[in-house]
Amino acid sequence: MDARKKAQVFVQTAVAPLNELDRWVQVGEEEARQVYEMTLKNELSGGTEQVRAFENEFREFTGLKHAISVINGTAAIWSAMYGCYVGPGDEVICPVYTWLCSITPAPMLGAKPVFCDVSPHTLLMDPEDVKKKITSRTRAIVAVHLWGMVCDMQALGAISQESGIPIIEDCSHAHGALFRGRVVGAIGKVGTWSMQGSKAVSAGEGGVLATDDDEVFDRACMIGQVNRAAGLDLVSAKYQKYQPLGLGIKFRAHPLGIGIARVQLRKLGLLNSGRGAYIEAVEKALKEIPGLDPVTLTEGTKRGGYYGFPAIFRAEQVPGVTRDQYVDALRAQGVPASSSPYDLLHRLPYFAEGMDVFGFGRGVMCEDYTGYKEGDFPGAEEMHRNVVFLPVLTDPVEGATEEIIRRIRKGVESLGF
Repeated sequence: MDARKKAQVFVQTAVAPLNELDRWVQVGEEEARQVYEMTLKNELSGGTEQVRAFENEFREFTGLKHAISVINGTAAIWSAMYGCYVGPGDEVICPVYTWLCSITPAPMLGAKPVFCDVSPHTLLMDPEDVKKKITSRTRAIVAVHLWGMVCDMQALGAISQESGIPIIEDCSHAHGALFRGRVVGAIGKVGTWSMQGSKAVSAGEGGVLATDDDEVFDRACMIGQVNRAAGLDLVSAKYQKYQPLGLGIKFRAHPLGIGIARVQLRKLGLLNSGRGAYIEAVEKALKEIPGLDPVTLTEGTKRGGYYGFPAIFRAEQVPGVTRDQYVDALRAQGVPASSSPYDLLHRLPYFAEGMDVFGFGRGVMCEDYTGYKEGDFPGAEEMHRNVVFLPVLTDPVEGATEEIIRRIRKGVESLGF
């Protein structure tokens, strides 16, 4: 293997950003033991005992009737969209600030991505702009609970009820987050979760879909669970004649990854407790430190998953200092701060210009596709200029939270404030 090919190897699993301050290790002896025992039992493919157990426990976790594991969060959203009858000529509304896989299954199903703005205060989709983007072709709305924060599901629920358009919840960043006491993912028509290697509940690569809707569940099984088991998962008789092959698409998760996720699901409460206490303590301190304000949380919500720790840069509190200078000052003091790891979707060439995805001028992303330009989403663009990400600690050593706060203060003092 030459050096160039060797350099292409990459790993995308979570590590503590500051090892000296955080005792957390994502995968430990319990996960390793689970994989070892499953391997000896040859639980290497299909809806094995551990896969079934995980799905049962996930149903209990969400309080929903149905749950099915898949290969990743993208496949979960794909399955959810198919379950909600998203298809050629349809439109799907999604916030312009999210990971692109929240919406990329739509054009692969023949549907047009339609972006809505986000609030510069919450970083989440703006329900008022959602209303403006609805047309007669809108088939679904993707509500993304970004960075562990929770969308205004009351406002979005009202829109869904009035329009009849189902809400798909993307909970990939927000495992265990709550809206008015209900776990996110259990509020809209269908919930989806990523269990990629850096998520709060990790399968290495994996995802899960959960719903109370029999039709959504049956269609999700049809599109992605080929050969899992004839007639074992489907609820109604409508699709039984197509089993066990379904549509011949295999989104089945690897059982070993789901075995790991089963262990991780049991640890989720402790993870959320540790991350939540740390972030809340830092946010309290930020109120006395110029330059950063905590993100505004939707009323009646509790964060979960804590996939990121965003705050809002306030230039008026530190005159003459830019956001990037502020970030550099924190980094100089050992705080791994950054701007957003995600760009706004309307800036990506795929969505800004469109693409002939299927070739020969077919699909919704070419021909009459008008694309997007700078200025189309003022709330998101303002937010993106000002958001600052701070490190997330899960199991801080004694004094670690205070040390992070001290470093932030010292960084701001170095700027003369």
